[in-house]
Amino acid sequence: MREEIGGNWAREPQLWTEQLNSVRGLNLRFLDLASAGADHWQAAHSSGGTLLSVGDANLLASLSMLQRAAVASCPYALFDLRFEDEAYWTSRLSQTVQYRVADEPHDEALTDFVRLAVFYAWHLACTASLAAQFLLGMSAVTVESFRTLDVNGLPALAAGEVSNLSARWSHSAAYWNALIGAAARADSQALRRIQLHGLQLAAAARLP
Repeated sequence: MREEIGGNWAREPQLWTEQLNSVRGLNLRFLDLASAGADHWQAAHSSGGTLLSVGDANLLASLSMLQRAAVASCPYALFDLRFEDEAYWTSRLSQTVQYRVADEPHDEALTDFVRLAVFYAWHLACTASLAAQFLLGMSAVTVESFRTLDVNGLPALAAGEVSNLSARWSHSAAYWNALIGAAARADSQALRRIQLHGLQLAAAARLP
């Protein structure tokens, strides 16, 4: 099912195969973290979201590796770092002093993922601004803000963003229940429908 779905998305003309493969890989890594269900990862973040609800994390953990990979095969990120919050990133990236680093300790695997996600966001913004908007939900203004960053500043920036990591649309239980449920049933048609619904959620978030 993974190859079938991945192949379908790869034929979308507005995206390159490499970009889809990258976001699928990050999605899968995020889902693996979320399914681990560490209690301190479920604590409230400053963005108000969580990695996943305990119930969804448990259901996700029950999936096979192949089923989880099918969930990850979306043409957009399933993780979020407040990318749709234009005001937040405009303020955060306009700072001239060294980026704030959170004081609380974080799991190493979680921190490593956020480093990758921030680097990926910066890379997309610098090389494919439309893809950054489509895959991550960034506004054009946020893309331009990311493009001003120097690569040497990314590690410090990422360290301060760990507490903002959440599942995208984490408050939409219907979306996540349907997404994980379709994968559990190995229902590729239902899975594709809910993945397409994610595109509608992304579009709705961009409306004024």
